[in-house]
Amino acid sequence: MTDRIALFIDGANLHATVKSLGFEVDFRRLLAEFGKHGQIVRAYFYTVVRDDDEFSSIRPLVDWLDYNGYAVRTKPAKEHNDGEGRRKIKRNVGVEIAVDALEIARRIDQAFLFSGDGDLRAVVEAVRRLGVRVTVVSSIRTKPPMVADELRRQADVFLELDTLRASIERPPHPIAPE
Repeated sequence: MTDRIALFIDGANLHATVKSLGFEVDFRRLLAEFGKHGQIVRAYFYTVVRDDDEFSSIRPLVDWLDYNGYAVRTKPAKEHNDGEGRRKIKRNVGVEIAVDALEIARRIDQAFLFSGDGDLRAVVEAVRRLGVRVTVVSSIRTKPPMVADELRRQADVFLELDTLRASIERPPHPIAPE
């Protein structure tokens, strides 16, 4: 029997983690790698977009993911004042991840959560109570570690992202001839 799996990718968190580890993700290779664990029922990718992101660097990635097997969830960014006169952008997609994880939990055997956000500890606990095995994919090799200790402890398995580098890293861009 093949496990039914779902991937939940916190785009900003994954980007920050792999950047800190010194590589970029090839999302086609990532699907292939996790397809070895079972039948991918759904691969969610979550990101926050600003109104002026129509022509930003995230748009081509979001479009590619949308056409290549990912369920892309975008959320408008919310700006707020940090109390000291600086504008901050809220980039949290935790609620969206929680809703999707709880909705699909009865149709999957295993969930892979690509995030280190400690706020997701409660959803990991809830999904596990529904009988789903949860693997948190993040890094403790970064300085500081990108995964919250409480999230790592709540998961069934913690998978160090750096150990996946060889199988999910995007090859370097070829240099154009002079």
